[in-house]
Amino acid sequence: MITVTRRNGTAFALNPDLIERVEATPDTVITLVSGTKYVVAETVDRIVEEVCAFRAAVLVASAHPAPPEPPVRLHSVSTSEN
Repeated sequence: MITVTRRNGTAFALNPDLIERVEATPDTVITLVSGTKYVVAETVDRIVEEVCAFRAAVLVASAHPAPPEPPVRLHSVSTSEN
């Protein structure tokens, strides 16, 4: 996910795989494949940088996966009252 900022100052995360295009009109408008449009404060160049960094991080993570965590062991618990 990348984080972008609406013109009113609220930030939200956006899945870069859903971006169809980013254009400056002069405001930056992100159009998703669904047709949804977002006007954001970031520049077109900044959005492109964020998407490239996201994709690079995905490639690095896939090349060096984290070791699996050990399985959780469940234990019985006595509920006797004395």
